[in-house]
Amino acid sequence: MLPPIILYDGVCGLCNRLNQFVLRRDREGIVRFASLQSPLAARILARHGVNPQDLDSVYVVLNHDLTKEAQPDERLLPRSDAVIFALKRLGGIWKVLGLFVQLLPRFLRDWGYRVVARNRYRVFGRFETCMLPSARDRSKFIDC
Repeated sequence: MLPPIILYDGVCGLCNRLNQFVLRRDREGIVRFASLQSPLAARILARHGVNPQDLDSVYVVLNHDLTKEAQPDERLLPRSDAVIFALKRLGGIWKVLGLFVQLLPRFLRDWGYRVVARNRYRVFGRFETCMLPSARDRSKFIDC
């Protein structure tokens, strides 16, 4: 099974905190990361008809191909679906939280997600460049 990839806004303070949160709790160490500003993210998003210039969402890519070709079963989970996937993947109390959030209707989850996304730079800050991962975690980041 191919590792899931979290596509995140590389200059967003909240997104970088989310990555650190997942890195600390991903017991199997299989989740990979790529910034939305990367060529890899642009290729994947284009395959799914998503504007790669839209940085207001986090995505999880499942069953991906790192080349230019899409796998027939490649999936792109946006916004709250991506967050739920990440929570459930971490297990324990986070899985329970993910299952609970999943019970909410998608329109309500995504509305809450968009409220946070609109205010994330103001509340959590913005970096001039993509933050570099630690040497220990560097191999988990693609196109950084």
